[in-house]
Amino acid sequence: MKRTIYLIISLSFTLCVAMAFTPPNQGETLQAIGNIKDLPITLQRALNPSNDFETVSVPNSGDWLAEHFEPGQSFDNFISITPAKPDRHRNKIYLQPLGDFIDGQSPSLEKLKAYTASYFMMDTNILPVLPIMGSKLTIRRNPYTRNRQILTHDVLILLKKRRPLDAFCVLAITMEDLYPDPSWNFVFGQASPQDRVGVFSFARYDPVFYGEKRRKNFQGVLLRRSCKVLAHETGHMFSLAHCIYFQCLMNGSNHLQESDARPFSLCPVCLRKLQFSIGFDVVDRYQKLLDFYKRVGFENEAGWVSKRLKWILN
Repeated sequence: MKRTIYLIISLSFTLCVAMAFTPPNQGETLQAIGNIKDLPITLQRALNPSNDFETVSVPNSGDWLAEHFEPGQSFDNFISITPAKPDRHRNKIYLQPLGDFIDGQSPSLEKLKAYTASYFMMDTNILPVLPIMGSKLTIRRNPYTRNRQILTHDVLILLKKRRPLDAFCVLAITMEDLYPDPSWNFVFGQASPQDRVGVFSFARYDPVFYGEKRRKNFQGVLLRRSCKVLAHETGHMFSLAHCIYFQCLMNGSNHLQESDARPFSLCPVCLRKLQFSIGFDVVDRYQKLLDFYKRVGFENEAGWVSKRLKWILN
């Protein structure tokens, strides 16, 4: 009997208490990157941390690494598990909008598509919107917020049934709140990596959800948060575990402040894993990300990528 393992994405629940986390030293981080001397010179430089990456610091109380034990996943560890990789038959990422994405109140689907395509250097497509009403998904009213919520398990089953033949993965994105079980208050998302499907909610990134007013820069903040969580969770589809080596997009997060503090960039350890799986040109990828960041006004990210490109090409 096949067992299905689900990945719960929640910034609000602590399921275990970790041992005190000690940040890896320089030797351990270099060992996690692995032997790169036989790689092309531009890739070697892209995987050299130089001064562009900050190492992970000692977590504060309530942070992910203070409350969750993470053994770390070096590049060699990653290779040993036979990670999920696209092939000539399954080589596209599909975004499945679930429910309405209203202009001015939701992140732009086209921008999310462009970001995903640039970040993973893969053909990315948006599927037709899947209406909630009539979809036979289990819906409830949250007992605390009274907001409508969708049961994630139903969504994952539906995505698996509807998954295109050429899909590496299908990611449902929604402005509706989610819950994984009647005993839970909410969850930000849930995924089944072996089935290559996941569902992620942006609802709680909107101040209106908490009865607050949207600020002037609301759309920019919402897009930043949405891009970041989408890339992080898609990274898990490629078998990337949480990062404990550098400040990295693949760091775990236990609360919204910690999630906001995560960088958009992949550290050298995680970049090597993703490049191994997909086979993209790192310079081309950084250039496409630079173009995207400039286009949407992510000035800090554009500045970082520009600096990184100069280092690689020097």
